[in-house]
Amino acid sequence: MPAQEPTGPAATTIPTAPTAPAVVSRAGWGADESLVQDPPSYLNEVDAVFVHHTAGTNDYTCADSPAVIRAILTYHVRTNGWNDVGYNFFVDKCGTVFEGRAGGVDRPVLGAHTYGFNSYSSGVSLLGDYENGGTPAAAARQAIADLAAWKLGLHGVDPEAEVALTAAADTGVWKKGQVATLNTISGHRDGYATLCPGATLYSALPGIRTTAGASPYAIGN
Repeated sequence: MPAQEPTGPAATTIPTAPTAPAVVSRAGWGADESLVQDPPSYLNEVDAVFVHHTAGTNDYTCADSPAVIRAILTYHVRTNGWNDVGYNFFVDKCGTVFEGRAGGVDRPVLGAHTYGFNSYSSGVSLLGDYENGGTPAAAARQAIADLAAWKLGLHGVDPEAEVALTAAADTGVWKKGQVATLNTISGHRDGYATLCPGATLYSALPGIRTTAGASPYAIGN
């Protein structure tokens, strides 16, 4: 009878960190793809992430988020005349991340969110109004930080750094051709003359940058 092979301890499986944040697809939130007539355009790279708010109600439940985003898609196409929803991503107050403009969440899709700087950046919009009393929830702040860290990390960009971007148009803040030194995670108002992303979300951006720098999705982490 052959000798039995010695047995050792069972192999230990070391859990690995996720490579990307969870993102609800356009199919997942029910995008009406018949509204989108043209294929997406792409950037060479993503140098910055601009943070926005949708300026809508804060009284939605998180189960309502897909319907809110569907309404924004319809507005951006039928009223604004855009080909698709302007933002690359949405986040709701529960911290759920949703795919915005079509073209691939891991690809540098050209959006329509920060006039003068769209050709360098990705845009994420938090559902709700953060200018008139709303306060961004901790889950939402974390989700924005992780998403920005991941998106920037795909292009080797530090989420706590600064970047010099040339304004492609007069924005009310910058003149066309002027070089703007911005945070790699900036608010809409940093690039364009607007109250967006609202006072309370804008004041949360320094903390969001710090959280992004510590995120497992940031480069070097």
